[in-house]
Amino acid sequence: MHDMIAHTLNVFLGFFAIMNPVANTAVFIGLTSDDSSYTKKLIALKALLVAFCIVSAFALLGNVIFHMFGITLPALRITGGVLVFLIGYNMLNGERSKMHKPRGQDQSADDEVAISPLAVPILAGPGTIATAINFSSAGGWSETLITIAMFGLLCGITYGFFRGGERIVSTLGKGGLNIVTRLMGLILAVIGVQMLIEGVAGAVAHWQDYAG
Repeated sequence: MHDMIAHTLNVFLGFFAIMNPVANTAVFIGLTSDDSSYTKKLIALKALLVAFCIVSAFALLGNVIFHMFGITLPALRITGGVLVFLIGYNMLNGERSKMHKPRGQDQSADDEVAISPLAVPILAGPGTIATAINFSSAGGWSETLITIAMFGLLCGITYGFFRGGERIVSTLGKGGLNIVTRLMGLILAVIGVQMLIEGVAGAVAHWQDYAG
């Protein structure tokens, strides 16, 4: 029983450190700055639901999925890094990427923001997926279920942070929010570069092991 409790705490803390609801809330505010309260709620729900489904799938069938599609973790990190960097670069320069079209122009933009970049790769990024696979593969079905349950709990906590972000928006005002958006763009760009560096380093290490 003691080992199970310790494992549960380790899983929760591991996911919390990787996802960081506080930092992701700031990113969420920047990505949804022009949306209504109802739209933000929908985006938050969709993003967290998609992230939960993805992480659960990898917790259950992570290694099978990787082998089935010939995917490696370094490749996932590189792709996610490029995507996050481009979005962060646009935010940093006050520009709008195709993911940030005004709602009148593209009704599917809400889904685009919820799925990418929020769900993937920010919430369910390479680090989160790798963490889920590592924890779920540590034992039997009980460890897998604990992994899924703890990520679900963290998704609920993150949703609370996202919804509470509206108070921050109303307090900052339009000018303050513009500053936050640019700062979050810088942070996203740095996160993207970090993911890219880790992906390239992992790919080089994988190549060296293969060549050796």
